[in-house]
Amino acid sequence: MSVRVVYTDLDGTMVGPRGCFFRAEGGDTTLDPARALVDLHNADIALVLVSGRTRPQLVEAAGIFGADGFIGELGAIIGWNAGLDTEILRGAMPDSFERVPESLLDELIKLHPGRLELHTPWHTGREVDVMLRGRIDVAEVDGWLAESGFGWLSMRDNGLISPAHMPDLGVHPHVYHLVPDGVSKGDAVAHDLKRRGVDPAEAIAIGDSASDLAMARSVGRMHLVANAVRHPDIAALLPAYDNVVVEDGPLGAGWATAVRAALGAG
Repeated sequence: MSVRVVYTDLDGTMVGPRGCFFRAEGGDTTLDPARALVDLHNADIALVLVSGRTRPQLVEAAGIFGADGFIGELGAIIGWNAGLDTEILRGAMPDSFERVPESLLDELIKLHPGRLELHTPWHTGREVDVMLRGRIDVAEVDGWLAESGFGWLSMRDNGLISPAHMPDLGVHPHVYHLVPDGVSKGDAVAHDLKRRGVDPAEAIAIGDSASDLAMARSVGRMHLVANAVRHPDIAALLPAYDNVVVEDGPLGAGWATAVRAALGAG
């Protein structure tokens, strides 16, 4: 079956160091991802950006990359028609809550001194999720949330970031999103495909993190760029999927080969 939609993560996948589309790993300039993007548009295959970024950030990015739509805040917001049409997916968040309580966040951060903090300045302007950074045990945090009466929330790991963000941590920090259950990149992709009337077998996804891997169950094929396997949890998660391909190249190089695979299927 031909590919009609490509769902792609941005940071650590489609774009390289410092969010630059024209930088390869190590900082060298490259046009390879740009050429693949032009070929994708020429083939009339829809591009959908799937990210932890906010609605305004993704409206702008969709315009720059010519994307047909976007999924933001790790699956909480779906946008199309140049961002004029959007839908918020609240998942299991009770109607009595508009946002995650700040008091809960304060307590959670205090429980992990020096190991968890808001991902400033990118934590602002968010409509549903909370963006944090650090190095924590996600399963342990989810257990604590359940014991605290917030079992409808869960912590999602969205990949590694530069140690410059938390130099005292001693290791690469992770980016985390605190989101309601039922909100994920995979759930949002499934919702968007149904809205489009597209068979999941006619879609692929590309990513670099555990939260991206959640898209695998909603598409025909999932591509991970090579830097994904540096994530300590990815190797343990891979056996649960039979439709995942790990590309040889990291960042934009791996993204470009995944796109060309989609073009070949088309």
